[in-house]
Amino acid sequence: MDQPQDQSDNPLHNGDPLHNGDPVKKGQKLYEGKAKAIFATDTPDQLIQYFKDDATAYNAQKHEVISGKGKLNNAISHHIMTALGSAGISHHLIKKINNREQLILKCTIIPVEVVVRNIAAGSMVGRLAGNHIPISQGTCLKSPIVEYYLKEDALNDPIITSEHITEFGLASAEELDYIRFTALAINRLLTNIFADIGIVLVDFKLEFGRPAAPLEGEPAIILADEISPDNCRLWDRETGDIKDKDRFRKDLGGLVDAYQDIASRFGLTVSLP
Repeated sequence: MDQPQDQSDNPLHNGDPLHNGDPVKKGQKLYEGKAKAIFATDTPDQLIQYFKDDATAYNAQKHEVISGKGKLNNAISHHIMTALGSAGISHHLIKKINNREQLILKCTIIPVEVVVRNIAAGSMVGRLAGNHIPISQGTCLKSPIVEYYLKEDALNDPIITSEHITEFGLASAEELDYIRFTALAINRLLTNIFADIGIVLVDFKLEFGRPAAPLEGEPAIILADEISPDNCRLWDRETGDIKDKDRFRKDLGGLVDAYQDIASRFGLTVSLP
């Protein structure tokens, strides 16, 4: 499988050439997750992704509705996906429709969450810290670590190996090589994107999917879901202040203010609530 290349004029990377400019007709709800809902459109291979205000943690054992969170995630994710597209990363985003919705390519999501870690934090510390692996929250890793988790809430999204993924047919070895290569490429890009606004990218989660109607010459697997403070761990470079969903997980408060700060640093204006 070919690796990502700079294809900034490709419709999977920039602009809205996949849609004719007519108003998008929203159909029935197809799926509702913890933070987003998916709706059909009048175009079979396109969907609407709606960003909710729900905040969840520990596989929804903790839940709260926080006004404005969905708008901020929509704006931030659109900004980041657009930047990644300009750098040659194929993704499902077609365009931002309004302050809560995006038009996206219909994909079959690969049920594997891909986590890239630059600094030890969160569950990694809980799993590994001890006499044999002397890490603690904030330990810088010598090189990025890629982890895979089965996307299965009922099992609390267990960590799995590449052998599990290929053995049980979640992805082929070639596809997994492509996913890992792309995840690391995204990590390099995101690290710089956040560094430019004074933010340290600690770790983040990605999801990939197979487009229902792949374009000729495009990869059979593309980046899907979102990239926002909901699935990135972000620390202020100067103060160490937390700018992500850990504010909700740890009962720190100020989640919307933190997300709004990230949006403002990107030059995005998001009216709330």
